[in-house]
Amino acid sequence: MEEKHVVTCFLEHSNRILILRRSQKVGTYRRSWAGVSGYMETSDTEQAFTEISEETELYKNDLKLIKKGEPLEVIDRSLNRKWIVHPFLFHVRAPEKIRIDWEHTEMKWIKPKELANYKTVPGLKETLARVIK
Repeated sequence: MEEKHVVTCFLEHSNRILILRRSQKVGTYRRSWAGVSGYMETSDTEQAFTEISEETELYKNDLKLIKKGEPLEVIDRSLNRKWIVHPFLFHVRAPEKIRIDWEHTEMKWIKPKELANYKTVPGLKETLARVIK
């Protein structure tokens, strides 16, 4: 089974989290809802900031790191892959600055408990539980 390390970042504002719908142009989990995520190419914290800036056009001064959660394993047998997910929670100072890129088709601010109502990438609810009480 192939093992891949990824970061998943949840952006928070006014007790809501941002979820993004993956586009048809991405490699996996098309049309599923997700946090800001990407393959780890550097340290997890540095990669988190890189993915957020690429996918939302927010930068370090737009964000405050609230929590870095313990990594978790998410197994996807259909891809023969073990994802090692490094979760993060950031507060967004000015959500109106967010501009999504080609990886996503839409975004929504939801209450964390509403995540169960969406078709998400595997393990997203468990990933969120690592950074939100």
